[in-house]
Amino acid sequence: MNTSPNPFPHWSEKNVNSPKRRLVAGALVLTLVAAACGSDDDTADTSTEDSTEEPAAESTDETAAPGSTVSGTLVGAGASSQAAGMQGWQAGFQAINEDATIEYDAIGSGGGRELFLSGGSSFAGSDAFLKDEEFEASKDRCAGEQGAINLPHYISPIAIPYNLPQIEGSTLNLTPDVIAGIFANEIANWNDPAIAALNEGIEFPDVNINPVHRSDESGTTENFTDYMAQAAPDVWSFGAIEVWDGDGPGGGEGAQGTSGVVAATAAGEGSIGYADASQIGDLPAAAVGVGGEFLEFSPAAAGRIVDASERLEGRNEFDFAIEVNRTPDSSDVYPIALVSYHIVCLEYPDQETVDLVKAFMTYVGSEAGQAASGASAGSAPISPEVRADILKSIDAISVAG
Repeated sequence: MNTSPNPFPHWSEKNVNSPKRRLVAGALVLTLVAAACGSDDDTADTSTEDSTEEPAAESTDETAAPGSTVSGTLVGAGASSQAAGMQGWQAGFQAINEDATIEYDAIGSGGGRELFLSGGSSFAGSDAFLKDEEFEASKDRCAGEQGAINLPHYISPIAIPYNLPQIEGSTLNLTPDVIAGIFANEIANWNDPAIAALNEGIEFPDVNINPVHRSDESGTTENFTDYMAQAAPDVWSFGAIEVWDGDGPGGGEGAQGTSGVVAATAAGEGSIGYADASQIGDLPAAAVGVGGEFLEFSPAAAGRIVDASERLEGRNEFDFAIEVNRTPDSSDVYPIALVSYHIVCLEYPDQETVDLVKAFMTYVGSEAGQAASGASAGSAPISPEVRADILKSIDAISVAG
């Protein structure tokens, strides 16, 4: 955090823990999980002699590690954002359910929803909840008449990495209006007074800003632009978009995928981008203005975004689709985060599928499951309160009567 005098008297600054240290700690946790699971393959049936110790370690949480009570193969497909997290979930779940296999094809959110609705998979991973017409279609796809529900199990902070070696050692503070101004190409130089006013004591160079955006269809882009549309609507007039070129402003540099954005930002002095926080490597990331303070990303701060958001109404009581709140009042909620769902039926035609879906989704949302995806993907944990509410929805899954 920048320790220089604050340009806004009503804003107070606070220190935050380094998010990169938290992600490194997560990697250490993954090492321990891997050691406990032996040489298990993420996509194959496993048999691990030491797996009986796993649930005992989590015995303080009744949802931490479901027992070894299910068998069979559960097929899912969808969001590539969940691919790394899914590896942690597969390993952890299969270690304690030796006769169960979880298969997941990271074909993208749209493809995952289409495959699920066509009956080609038992669940979908998606960076967007089911649209109204998709929900109606799920009533035909699922057994019974209640349709599918959305479970927000995966939360990933989106960082704003930048390449400006001239201010190395200082934290770059940016308000929503300034972030939107940069990516709308209205703020074009790093010595712009709007940036300087937020970072007193830092001497910015006369260097052109190169805003880097995704050139492909992207849930990260949709979430980042939704943030700007909500938090700075007077500056960002393009709304939430999945594809930048053609829908967003001109200018800047387009790059393919998360790795492309990170590589382009790292390669060009003066560049700034947006990317999954676990993927930015050694690049520094901006602290964003929220709730009257500047906040750096962290898994814990991003995880609170679900609690700060409202559940959508109009479907069934067990659905957990949310309207993400990008302008929280609390300064400990990081507002730029991707919320990704698991989409499941409330009713399936057979008991084996019900048992597999309930057991796996319970594990995914448990403390142990959230730790597993945090270790493998740097994702943010859902809160105990949200976990309890989601568990009520999972418990409602049943065989169609």
